[in-house]
Amino acid sequence: MHKSLASLATLFLLLAVFPVAAEMPRIELTAGFYRIEAEVAADDPNRMQGLMHRRNMAANQGMLFVFPQAARHCMWMRNTFLPLSVAFLDEDGRILNIENMQPQTEDNHCSTKAARYALEMNLGWFSSKGIKPGARVGGIEKAPAPQ
Repeated sequence: MHKSLASLATLFLLLAVFPVAAEMPRIELTAGFYRIEAEVAADDPNRMQGLMHRRNMAANQGMLFVFPQAARHCMWMRNTFLPLSVAFLDEDGRILNIENMQPQTEDNHCSTKAARYALEMNLGWFSSKGIKPGARVGGIEKAPAPQ
């Protein structure tokens, strides 16, 4: 009995230290000739959580943030351990600007114009693929509606 209680206490402690994120929906996007498997953060809790507490992300994976309205949105890296690049996208999926973000910082990285989406990828992903502002990210229309 004592071992069971100790094991249960250890489990609760691990859950408190390593938050368990709810599974977010995933969609397939394209940028140029490249396929992206993106988790979708379409509600406030998932947008607030983002990629916090993650230690790694596969090469062609990312996170798509879907905002309720187009506006000048900003991102930061609080409790985020991965260096990331973020592309801000308009309603049609056109890249407005791309910003590089360093881990565990609270610097604001903002869209230059009204953005409806933000796509976070590993640092340098866009530049290494030759993807620049003005390029279109395909598959945006399959994203869940924002909540």
